[in-house]
Amino acid sequence: MEKFMIIIIIFSLVFFLYNKIRFWRTPESLLKQIYQSQANLSLGFLMLAFGINLFVNPRSAFDTIIGIIFAVVGAFNIFHGYRAIQHYLPQLEKN
Repeated sequence: MEKFMIIIIIFSLVFFLYNKIRFWRTPESLLKQIYQSQANLSLGFLMLAFGINLFVNPRSAFDTIIGIIFAVVGAFNIFHGYRAIQHYLPQLEKN
């Protein structure tokens, strides 16, 4: 389980950096919003996986509390990143 979470953390970090670089290099504002939403979604997966990893393999009570906080904030980012992507993609298809 721990190795699986580490793989998810690494892939999420790579996708986050990839989308952030695409966000910085894109001049069009609608595409910028889509890339930002995808970066938020990747960041959410990163934080959720990191929180679950801390929650499942705690070393102390502090790790458990931080793991729960990271998991909640990560789930919040995933939810809002997904909602933003669903909002912006139909606008891109209209153009």
